[in-house]
Amino acid sequence: MTETVILVEKATKTYKLGEVDLDVLRGVSATISQGSFVAIMGPSGSGKSTLLHLIGALDLPTNGTVKILGRDISKMTEDELSLIRNTKIGFVFQQFNLLHNLTALENVALPMVFAGISPEKREKRAMELLSSLGLAKRAGHRPAELSGGERQRIAIARALANDPDIIVADEPTGNLDSSTGKKIMDILVDLHKNHKKTIIVVTHDPNIADYTEKTIHIKDGNIINGDEDKVLWEK
Repeated sequence: MTETVILVEKATKTYKLGEVDLDVLRGVSATISQGSFVAIMGPSGSGKSTLLHLIGALDLPTNGTVKILGRDISKMTEDELSLIRNTKIGFVFQQFNLLHNLTALENVALPMVFAGISPEKREKRAMELLSSLGLAKRAGHRPAELSGGERQRIAIARALANDPDIIVADEPTGNLDSSTGKKIMDILVDLHKNHKKTIIVVTHDPNIADYTEKTIHIKDGNIINGDEDKVLWEK
């Protein structure tokens, strides 16, 4: 039986804007299995990034339950949440979120610093990851010296630094041209198929969702048609 790595049950998220309550998620439920490749798809403002933030333990639900690897994130301490984000989940963002004063190698190694890995081991691991993504010759370059596609590959290498079970990617091709975006999606497909990673991608683009096995459609804070399984397209 396939293990459930993410379980969302009747989760809501409400933000206070002055005296106004803004309901971003309205009781959503979803199950994500180990080794699956899932798209969360919806228009801008639908709540898809908010849902991803709950799945990634970057935020907590107002009500309802979010469990990651069997643990309720609302019952975790800040230290426990930090640990699960650092060791069990890798993050890839549309804006890359690289530190501009660090080299590519140093950016990739950073999560391993927080995990307490020795300098020798983290430099070796970071270099191996950069090499696997065709960036060995760019290890000493800073983000400003790199193309958008190179920066996103560095962000993926950083996400893999501590060998997490889950990769979450928020519009990972949003700032890239279509050709470069395809290369990024090919990397994510490889991580899913050949390295058995659970991958969750937020997107508004049906062409990106086509790479995945299952799509969760969200609109106005609601999942509108449950989970839709599909064949993984070869791109």
